[in-house]
Amino acid sequence: MIGASTHPQPAPPTDLDAWTTSIRNGDRRALARALTEVENRGPRADGLLRALFSFTGKARRLGVTGAPGAGKSTLVSGLCTCLRQSGEQVAVVAVDPTSPFTGGSILGDRVRMQSHHNDPGVFIRSMATRGSLGGLAPATDDVMLVLEAAGYEQIVIETVGVGQAEVEVAKLASVVSLVLTPSMGDDVQTLKAGIMEIADVFVINKADLPGADRLQTELEGMLSLAETQSPVAIVRTVATEGKGIEEWLQALRTHSGRERNQTLYWEGRLFDMIRRRLMEKLMVSGLSQDEIQHSAAEIAARRANPYEVADEIVARLGN
Repeated sequence: MIGASTHPQPAPPTDLDAWTTSIRNGDRRALARALTEVENRGPRADGLLRALFSFTGKARRLGVTGAPGAGKSTLVSGLCTCLRQSGEQVAVVAVDPTSPFTGGSILGDRVRMQSHHNDPGVFIRSMATRGSLGGLAPATDDVMLVLEAAGYEQIVIETVGVGQAEVEVAKLASVVSLVLTPSMGDDVQTLKAGIMEIADVFVINKADLPGADRLQTELEGMLSLAETQSPVAIVRTVATEGKGIEEWLQALRTHSGRERNQTLYWEGRLFDMIRRRLMEKLMVSGLSQDEIQHSAAEIAARRANPYEVADEIVARLGN
């Protein structure tokens, strides 16, 4: 065509390109849609994550964990207020338990953070565990990456109310706060071998109640015997009155956190991603839930060998 440019023209943006650009430009609706796509493992989730990955890795991740009723959500709400006073953009990933009977989740954390609803500098995402153990939801890792790509400087991960062994947040967070209350008493000793070991900052919430001094003494005694790579801070708060929140934030800012082995973390993530892709390939190859149930019944009746059945299923991947 006469007069046509001889220079190659850039390809027009695809829907995915426009979506990722909107996320990067602060479009909260585009961000919410992306998080839903990722959490539900939608058909465009992998494409979104691929496109956004290069924009991740700069946010500071603050993990908040502890037993149910310790006041984690109220504390996180107060922490958001302090961070916003410093002009920082904050995202909160709040994980709530899923009912084993109905599959539903109350998502009560969002209710407790209503004071930030109209603040454009705070983004709150509630997630259900969907039966996952460890205190987090299955898609938490990917949700964090999307929020980082959206430009949030501080990302708070509030786990579901946890017990001794739910320590998955330590893999994701730069600094982990463990929230305790005076009512725990001797329970501190029962927790020592598990979740106590991942804390960088101990928060004694409801510190106006009797037993706060005793709890702090127990923590100090435990820490004096522990072999830790870096100092562990202890702060006292009364979340419902906003007391001690600034001191907690200062402890989070000054604490370097444990050295997180990113190579080890991504090794585990890669195995998880490969397992999921292999399962998807198996489903495409014709493996059905009915077949699994039939094979399970045959194995339970000792008419089939589980090791042989597993080998036969895996062999399909090579066909």
